[in-house]
Amino acid sequence: MSQGHRWYKEHMQDKPAKAERPQELSKRGLRNICVYCGSGSGTDPAFAGAAGDFGRALAEAGIGLVFGGGGRGLMGEVARATLQHGGHATGIIPRFLIEAEKAFAEVNELVVTESMHERKLTMFERSDAFVALPGGVGTLEEFVEQMTWSQIGQHDKPLVLANVAGYWDPLVALFEHMLRHAFIRPGLDVRYHVIDDIADIIPALTRLVATEPHDAAVPLEKL
Repeated sequence: MSQGHRWYKEHMQDKPAKAERPQELSKRGLRNICVYCGSGSGTDPAFAGAAGDFGRALAEAGIGLVFGGGGRGLMGEVARATLQHGGHATGIIPRFLIEAEKAFAEVNELVVTESMHERKLTMFERSDAFVALPGGVGTLEEFVEQMTWSQIGQHDKPLVLANVAGYWDPLVALFEHMLRHAFIRPGLDVRYHVIDDIADIIPALTRLVATEPHDAAVPLEKL
């Protein structure tokens, strides 16, 4: 990661939003984490291993999983691991994807929505933080939408790219490119964290949630 991009994420601050916030993160605590990830497993076995490790970490920390509700690929891996280790998993899936994504019926709660928009809003409302494991266009779109909502002051929930085997390096490079060309600039700051080791994600999010909204960002090298 370039020094300029590291400095930007550590020091550039969102301006306090004038619009009313739904509920400040510091008053909620870290109860549920939304995981965006692929409905496939990808080519690297490390991806599925990371999904399983994160599901286990959620269960051991007593933090609920919110995910897309499918039983295939990394979605299925993280949900099964969460349940196998005694955790709580909430799947949220639109009706038209029940067959295509093989809805995971064994979860503690399966919420069936009528549209993708309803699915994404429900996942947002049920979650206190967002983590993107490796995935495709859908994973990217959902995560970036949360970045955008944060950018325009609609929430202060932390966002983490789980950079398993460097999977998200090209995306981080794209954000650097946007920064260099001033499409990410003061007043439109993009706040997210890149964490390589799955074991570091929950401790980092716990620290981030404990800080007051809009305080100085936790330095990335300490996450």
